[in-house]
Amino acid sequence: METRVDSSLAKSLMVMLIGVVFSACKWPWLDSSYGMDRVTWLLLLLISSLTVVGVTSSRASVRRNLLANGLGKTPPMGWNSWNHFYCDINETIVKQAADALVSTGLSKRGYTYVNLDDCWGESNRDEDGNLVARNTTFPSGIKALADYVHGKGLKLGIYSSAGYYTCSKQMPGSLGYEEQDAKQFASWGVDYLKYDNCYTDGSKPTIRYPVMTRALMNAGRPIYFSLCEWGDLHPALWGSPVGNSWRTTGDITDNFDSVMSRADVNVMYAEHARPGSWNDPDMLEVGNGGMTKDEYIIHFSLWAISKAPLLLGCDVRNMSKETLEIVGNKEVIAINQDPLGVQAKKVREDVEVWGGPLSGYRFVMLLLNRNIWPANVTAYLEDVGIPPKTVVQARDLWEHKTMETLLETNISANLDPHTCKLYLLTPIA
Repeated sequence: METRVDSSLAKSLMVMLIGVVFSACKWPWLDSSYGMDRVTWLLLLLISSLTVVGVTSSRASVRRNLLANGLGKTPPMGWNSWNHFYCDINETIVKQAADALVSTGLSKRGYTYVNLDDCWGESNRDEDGNLVARNTTFPSGIKALADYVHGKGLKLGIYSSAGYYTCSKQMPGSLGYEEQDAKQFASWGVDYLKYDNCYTDGSKPTIRYPVMTRALMNAGRPIYFSLCEWGDLHPALWGSPVGNSWRTTGDITDNFDSVMSRADVNVMYAEHARPGSWNDPDMLEVGNGGMTKDEYIIHFSLWAISKAPLLLGCDVRNMSKETLEIVGNKEVIAINQDPLGVQAKKVREDVEVWGGPLSGYRFVMLLLNRNIWPANVTAYLEDVGIPPKTVVQARDLWEHKTMETLLETNISANLDPHTCKLYLLTPIA
């Protein structure tokens, strides 16, 4: 309601002030006022009108978005402990993960968040109600860990839940302690909060999550806010003013069916993704060993074109050359980090084709065979919004080769089972 009132006020002010400007055309004293001619006065009045309306509209915009933290202009990239380590995590592993992001060169590719997941804290708060790092696994404390990570040029993420306990039930959640916990996270130097949805009081997440949003905004430090609500109440429909990203699905597992099912659910909310607000189909499984190289390439390709957070879930300290080549592909990462921020969609169902626009009047197209038999897949340039009779140059982003033949209508590929082709399409005539 408040947004509508502000918007209506802005429009009313615009009409009123423009009316004043036009009325001023008839004021005879303008010609001799303060040495300024009539044209100069009218220009000043018009500028003043636009300024007032702009300020009013700006305030309305701020009120619409609780989380005006300026973060997540492109999807976040980094590492999270859960998919590989679950609760078996400690400060040595986290420091080594940070070291690995730097030594492998992945930090220079954009992987900058080092995120703790569940089980980092003691089972009870201290006498002042503060969360406490688990002494046996994080004896130096979270502040010291954040300092170490920041010293590597990286950022530290942490985990809590909008409930009485976190999902492991091994440490307290933040329900009822939002302001205190947010300030504590900020004092430690935390840069990212993953906020889960376990052991709640039964109220809706639309009630509980904005409480933490406000707390983070009052904490004195910009903290990326990741809503881990599992898609139960369709957070893509309400998450934009509340968080920087939101889970659209349940937890991923390290198998091909899990990857594809999450991609299928996530794409249903593509219209809601934009800079600062991203759909999240869960963390990456690339490198954990449950899929083939080709399946991991599909996994990474889908997450990249979907503008999903690229959070590595493997043991980055011991990545194979194959894994590093997949997650370190600069050309595919560039698709994910494209500033236009438009999530690709499934544009053809008879044969599976995904695609969408990029900045600079370019397009991305994914040809995919999820079946267990070979397939010839043909995609039409019009499927991704390229006008008819446009001449297009295509670049294969996994082969790192630009096709010699220019395209005018379609592109085809013979795909083995569980393989894909990812193309960057650039109209040239």
